[in-house]
Amino acid sequence: MRSVLVVAHGSRVKETEESFTSILDMVKQKLPDHMIEPCYMQLADQTLELSVASLVDRGATEIRIVPYFLFTGVHIKKDIPQMIAGFQEQYPNVEISLGQALGVDERLADILVDRIVGAS
Repeated sequence: MRSVLVVAHGSRVKETEESFTSILDMVKQKLPDHMIEPCYMQLADQTLELSVASLVDRGATEIRIVPYFLFTGVHIKKDIPQMIAGFQEQYPNVEISLGQALGVDERLADILVDRIVGAS
């Protein structure tokens, strides 16, 4: 079974988890054939480690970890790849890969333009 973990940084502000959940609900509607779950690097109970374990327990054989980060920083360059290496040892029969951060994308520029125009 193919599955996706969308990983966010995490925050002490509860509303950020609610916003993240709302975004993922929209994504799930657009990709109904994917098992998509949220998780966090820190400051939340739903950690990357627990989420990978949960998906494996539910039968996942392929897990794509997609960062919900704007930039490619230390979590994406170092922390998550190290974690994936550990997951691969722990779950040798599960293919685990890392997707790209949101990064530079024309669609993000369009959203920013909407926010700028809307602020006027």
